[in-house]
Amino acid sequence: MTQWNAQLYDDKHQFISNFGGNLVSLLQPTKGEQILDVGCGTGDLAFEIAKSGATVIGIDAASSMIEKALEKYPDCTFHVEDAESFHFPTPFDAVFSNAAMHWMKNQQQVISNCYTVLRNGGRFVAELGGANNIQAITNAIKEASTTLQLPYKAEQFPWVFPTKEEMTEMLTNAGFQIVAIEHYERPTPLVGEDGIRNWLMMFSNNLLKHLTDTEKETLYAECEAILRPQLYHDGTWTADYWRLRFVAVK
Repeated sequence: MTQWNAQLYDDKHQFISNFGGNLVSLLQPTKGEQILDVGCGTGDLAFEIAKSGATVIGIDAASSMIEKALEKYPDCTFHVEDAESFHFPTPFDAVFSNAAMHWMKNQQQVISNCYTVLRNGGRFVAELGGANNIQAITNAIKEASTTLQLPYKAEQFPWVFPTKEEMTEMLTNAGFQIVAIEHYERPTPLVGEDGIRNWLMMFSNNLLKHLTDTEKETLYAECEAILRPQLYHDGTWTADYWRLRFVAVK
């Protein structure tokens, strides 16, 4: 399981929740609805959804994220749950997920679980990393590993970035009717001069877990050098994000 630094996530990667705001608008939560937030992180979007008057339960597999969510939003409900194996007895009106499903290796099982916990007519609104997401960054990690003669373990690659066609098939296989699905490029500015280093510290932890702290620092520096001509312009690092967004109905 990926280990998460919840404070670094909140301090330097607030763009995740900020960009998720218009996904909440797409969800259109209403008062009295029961909504499940899958992969809720530190709870920002669950809290935004709850402002509508909906009852929200946020789940995340990382206990550090749930602890932070409960600290920030003590009046909201959060549980440590694995999206590949969760169960709830009461059906939800909607399932919501932002920037989380690409961390889940068995996406078909996750989608099937989301289908199971929805009432008939319930909606599934989600966004995740899609095909081509962070391609420059992952290429840089591989190149830096080779240059520095550090081992790169492909089996530790923590993400799954499906194509639009692959996601369409998984949703359909689970029984969903797709209302809308979009695969689009979304270059994403990072915070500060050390933006790409902070990104690597936050998100490549599992991929690089076999390296010592000293080796990681050396790798971060090499990645910065490789990526600077591509991703650093006018004093800002910009990650090469591609997103996959959909609305589906049970």
